Amino acid sequence: MPFLVLAATDDEVARINEPFLFLKTLKFLSMMKSIPEHIAIIMDGNGRWAKKRFLPRFMGHQKGVKMVKKIVSHCAELGVTSLTLFAFSTENWKRPQEEVSQLMRLFLSALQREVQKLNENNVQLKIIGDISKFDPEIIEHIQKAEAATAQNAGLKLNIAANYGGRWDIVQAVKAWQVAHPEESVEHLTEEALSQFVCLAEQPEPDLLIRTGGEQRISNFLIWQLAYTELYFTDTLWPNFDEKQLDLAIESFNQRERRFGKTSEQVQAENQAEQQGESSC
Repeated sequence: MPFLVLAATDDEVARINEPFLFLKTLKFLSMMKSIPEHIAIIMDGNGRWAKKRFLPRFMGHQKGVKMVKKIVSHCAELGVTSLTLFAFSTENWKRPQEEVSQLMRLFLSALQREVQKLNENNVQLKIIGDISKFDPEIIEHIQKAEAATAQNAGLKLNIAANYGGRWDIVQAVKAWQVAHPEESVEHLTEEALSQFVCLAEQPEPDLLIRTGGEQRISNFLIWQLAYTELYFTDTLWPNFDEKQLDLAIESFNQRERRFGKTSEQVQAENQAEQQGESSC
């Protein structure tokens, strides 16, 4: 039963409950065969969360930012190495101007406030997308935040902002051409191009989660998600807490990832690996 703390801040409550949450995390880890190395999330449902409560859409986005903090912390505790969050797509500019302006202010505020906390928790921040479209002040804080956390060796937190999967592939082709000015595109291979897409230096996502009930990837990491396991939930993003993430990981652990092989081949390889471990 959780503690009831009167007149306490969220941080104080978290500190009191920390030992119990740690034990709960250990129990969860012991039950899982594997934890996804890289999790990608389409954070959908902020506006609908606010609408259900007769609140402005912006209040839903604010609540969503608070949930980001919880999920980042939980992923770090679980040993996830990379977490990529879809924050703002290239298509989101089509939203009402007032909402876009509010989102930009929220983005800037998060960049200004959270860098110190990311450093304290050894989290490395990376922004992927065409940041040239943002205001100079936002670009400046993106560059400062990335530089300030560049040497952190813990969780890699990737925020996709003004990002689109098609844009990513186009910019990758252009970058390859710049790097190989004397070569024809006839020499361009999947392996070569994969070195120029966003997050090329990180493992491709093992698990994609989309909240909010929609069942599509919406132009998100379309190159990188080729073999990713997909998990869709009706839970709106502001309600997607640590327990909901654990459910997604449980579902991931029930999948058999074959990568083109047969089920029999995968099972034989797993058995051989287990026998090798037991003989050590």
